[in-house]
Amino acid sequence: MSSTDTQLMKLNMAPGFSQETTRYAEEGNWFEGDHVRFRAGKPENIRGYTKKDTTAFLGTARDLLVWTNNDGEKKITFATEKKWYVYDSDTFYDITPVVSTQALVSSFSTSVGSTLVNVSIATHKKTVGDFVLFTSATEIGSSITLAGGYEVKTVVDTHNFVVSAAVTATATQVSAGAATIHYLLGTGTTEGIHGLGFGSGTFLAGTSTTNSRAWNSPVSTSDVTFSMTQWTLDSWGTDVLGCSRGGRIYLFDEDVSVTPARATLVTASPTVSDSIIVSPNDRHLIALGTTGVAADYSALRVRWADQENYNDWTPSVSSTAGEVDLVGGTEIKGAVRTRNQINVFTDEALFGMRYIGPPSIFGFQQLGSNCGLIGVHAAVDYDGVVMWMGDNNFYRFDGSVKNMSCPIRRYVFDRLNKDHKEKVYAGINSEFKEVVWLFPSTDGTECDSYVMYNPEENTWVFGTSKWTTYHDSGIFSNTITTGSDSYLFDNEPVGVQDFDGAVNTSYIESAEFDFAEGKDIMFVDKIIPDFTISDGTLSFTLTTRMYPNGPETIKGPYLINATTEKTDFRARGRQAKVRVSVASTDTSWRWGDPRISGMPDGMR
Repeated sequence: MSSTDTQLMKLNMAPGFSQETTRYAEEGNWFEGDHVRFRAGKPENIRGYTKKDTTAFLGTARDLLVWTNNDGEKKITFATEKKWYVYDSDTFYDITPVVSTQALVSSFSTSVGSTLVNVSIATHKKTVGDFVLFTSATEIGSSITLAGGYEVKTVVDTHNFVVSAAVTATATQVSAGAATIHYLLGTGTTEGIHGLGFGSGTFLAGTSTTNSRAWNSPVSTSDVTFSMTQWTLDSWGTDVLGCSRGGRIYLFDEDVSVTPARATLVTASPTVSDSIIVSPNDRHLIALGTTGVAADYSALRVRWADQENYNDWTPSVSSTAGEVDLVGGTEIKGAVRTRNQINVFTDEALFGMRYIGPPSIFGFQQLGSNCGLIGVHAAVDYDGVVMWMGDNNFYRFDGSVKNMSCPIRRYVFDRLNKDHKEKVYAGINSEFKEVVWLFPSTDGTECDSYVMYNPEENTWVFGTSKWTTYHDSGIFSNTITTGSDSYLFDNEPVGVQDFDGAVNTSYIESAEFDFAEGKDIMFVDKIIPDFTISDGTLSFTLTTRMYPNGPETIKGPYLINATTEKTDFRARGRQAKVRVSVASTDTSWRWGDPRISGMPDGMR
């Protein structure tokens, strides 16, 4: 073949993304993309999603659980900083616990023409955004009867707050009406609050002679952080246990006939727990970061109730209840079930917790150090191997702790918003044999990105998403997710390619590759597609350069469908990259062995 002969070059890249170095140095790899996965070494689009219900819920979901009852009915439960919900038979039910109840007499005031109702209660301790329920209410303002749940709109003072009724008052009344008020579990925060602590103002500021600042002078920085609201949910048979970090443990009894049945307090549970988990075989309810028998709190304490009895937490000769304080780190971050034990993570170490029976009940063994968990939901068990995300790396435990080799590690952790790392959420997609981590990027405060690992193919990819929780298929035929937009979603149902009716933004782009090892300038005149395209159109773009830091010349995008034999264009350069993206609705695609046609065009 002479130097002027046309050459056909296959566009074959190594599976997965690689972005630890420069785009030029990653030659032979895929560099970036969105909503793509690799199967049998070839990239293809991730399927789309649809709303499971058009009703938005309140807040941002922090944990999600899917289960079936004894009648085989499929149910979903999730909790936000505002509410705890059950989704049953295509209906949302608010199951947020009632923490106390009070009878009110002559406690309501209205103004004619306004929906606002002032509620007078001595030392009510409510904050804006909290919720209350009213039952057995009498009419006020000649038109308003408070019934059901209401959000606190305004806190006037320690004795008065305001709610908004569904109708306007037709009369002004002061200190009227009667009702029973039910206080719901208080709302939390969507993010941690960095505080300054006592002395953040200028109270009694003066000149210090012994320290860098005066007694009671302002503090400009602080390590004090008030944690965001975080939930852990776990099943107890067909019932569900739930814990909001720093609070009590509650039970949703699926068999209660009242609709909606609200979760109720596990009355003997610790007064403070950061998270919970149920042991797999022996059925102990376990609290992590909790108050002990002596009512003292330790962020490193593991405490468990009696076997098969979540209401007995007192160790005795007739009970298997107990507690252990771990040594290794400053706090327990979370736990995951695996291979007949529970792996418990602190911010620095990994421990194995195994049922051994009386007298100790559980045995603990430190399995690794310098491998802490980034957030309570950042670890999963994949076929007996525990994988998790730490502050700066990914880890696995398969008998020993190992760093996971990740060719996009720097990309992920450089983009991770460390101020919101507690929101990282890990899940399994068993259909495609993937482990998924959702995380908030530096561009936002909620999970807006994902990193996905396929252990079978040893490939890593990243992309954008709006999921805050993620639950594997099995009970449902597809994965179930919650969005930062406060909707519940069917994720990747078969046959759905679009994003709730919008175009799937799937694309993939290669690293830069040389023509003739960069010695010759190449003239490229066409692409010969080899894609599996279903009912839609792809966009193909070729970008060339003369030098790694030189200007780019972009050719395209060119539209390609299932019947496109070739697409002609004219491009010159020493190196190039290619990009394929979805160009129309309802499009699925899979990469084959596309080729570009070109010939050497001299060394200058």
